[in-house]
This record gives sequence, C-alpha cells and structure tokens, in this order.
Amino acid sequence: MKNIVRCAVLAVFCLFLCSHLAQAQGLIKITDRIYSYADTKDPSPSNSFGANAGIIIGDKGILVIDALASAQEARRFLDDIRKVSDKPIRYVVDTHSHFDHTFGNAEFAAMGAVIVAQDNCAENMQISSRQVIENPESYGMTKEEAGVVKIACPNVMFAEKTRLGLGGVNVDLLFIAPSHTRDSLIVYVPEEKTVFAGDILFTDYYPYMGDGDIQGWVKTLDHLMTMDADTIVPGHGPLSTKKDLADMKEYLLAFDTKARSLCATSGNLQEIAAEMKKSLPLRSRADFLIMGSIQAKYLKPKN
Repeated sequence: MKNIVRCAVLAVFCLFLCSHLAQAQGLIKITDRIYSYADTKDPSPSNSFGANAGIIIGDKGILVIDALASAQEARRFLDDIRKVSDKPIRYVVDTHSHFDHTFGNAEFAAMGAVIVAQDNCAENMQISSRQVIENPESYGMTKEEAGVVKIACPNVMFAEKTRLGLGGVNVDLLFIAPSHTRDSLIVYVPEEKTVFAGDILFTDYYPYMGDGDIQGWVKTLDHLMTMDADTIVPGHGPLSTKKDLADMKEYLLAFDTKARSLCATSGNLQEIAAEMKKSLPLRSRADFLIMGSIQAKYLKPKN
C-alpha cells in the first residue's frame, strides 16, 4: 500500500514538474534568426492568457513581435531574449491592439524601441486599454495592477504593407482586411519562410471573436494559405501549418452560423455557450472565450 501511495505522489509530482517546465521552457528556436514562445499550456491572466510572442534577429538589432500582457511579463520576455542575443531591440511590432499582446510595450519603449503597428491600432488600443483598466477584475487583473499600467501606443504606423530591415533579414508587415480586430496584421519573414499570424490564428485554443469581422477574417486566412511559409506562429497555441489555417476558417464559419441562429431565439448566455461548445470543433484550451465571444459580438444590447 505504501508503495502505491509513493507511486501516486511521484506521479502527481512529475505532472506538476512537467507542467511548470512546459510553461518555463523559454523561447523556442525556429531558425537561426527567429525565436518564439509557442504551445503555452496555461491560458491564465498571469501568463498573458497563453499569448505567444517572438523575436527576429538581424545583424543590426532585434525586432520583437508582441510585448505580452504586463510589464512583469515583458521583463520575463526580455530575460529570455537576453539568453539568446545581446543585440539592441530596435522595434516592437504589435500584431493587434488587445492588451494581452500590448501592455508590455512600455518596457521596450523605455529602452528606445520603436513600436510599429497598423494604422487603426493606436485608436483601438486607447479604447480597449481604457476598458481593461476601468474593469480590471473582468480581465484577470487587480485594481492595483491596473493602476500601474503604462500604455505605450505605436509611434510608427502603416496602412497595408511595409518592410523593416534589420540587416541581413527583411520583415514584411501585411494588413489584408479587418479580421480578429480592425488592426490585425501578419509578420512575414520571406527569407526564413516564417509567418507570425498573431490572433488571426488560434491553434487548439478557442478564439476570441468579440471584435472580429468574419468576412475579412476568412479573406485573411485565405491569403495566409497562399503564402510561402513553412512555419506559422499563431497568437495562441503550438507552431502551426496551413492545415491549422483551414481548421480556423472552418471554426469561424461554424461558430458564426450557429451563434447567429441561437442568439436569434434566446438571450440566455450560459445556455447558448453550452450549446455552442457541444456543436463546435473541439479545442482543448480557453473555452471561456466561447462565452466572451458570444456576449461581445452576438448578444450586444440593441439600441
């Protein structure tokens, strides 16, 4: 009996250790110039809701893709960057305006990094940031944490396409259409055949659709499927392929059709969310975003 108990305790300890190792694995090497977080198992607020972030290293400096959800998270990210390279951080690219990808901006801006985003991002960030700071508990933050947030909006923006040179590697920023947000962009490194899709792609995570434009989102996913890329880094989830883009498109269309149908006859958020989960393609993480998406997009108060 004692041996059984010891084995059980050891098994629990191993699961605990493996879980924490997975969360603390640091940046994954994708190519000699590109590193990223990926496949974060813990979608908690303290872990940037499982948001991915990455870096591209040029001869003249580093480009950061997304700064995570807080100054603390940004500092953790910076520590991991310094384990890979001591080159100066020249740019931070915000893939979109949501706080889990941008509240760490100020830490990098204080180091002299230029923050780059799509034209709509600064305005959207000001609106969404205010919502978070005024209602911190709804976003997994305390009032004290919200009170010390420093918002650093983009200071360089573009409409549809721009290229950033880092020395030895070029980075293309592309805006195809409003999708996950009105400012969601693609980061493409053609020489490395690597794409950072931001929250245009959630892989094995239920996506947040509250600010989404379904038609534009599908158009953007279709464009991504035509790109010459071997590796796709989603906004949340593991490193991905074009099959994951197709699965995301299928999910969005299924969600939109079902949500519209259910919300036309019911206003009960919990019942709608439960029915949605039963009918949607299964994903393993962040199912709370089903309810959030329905409430924000499909059950908005009618004027």
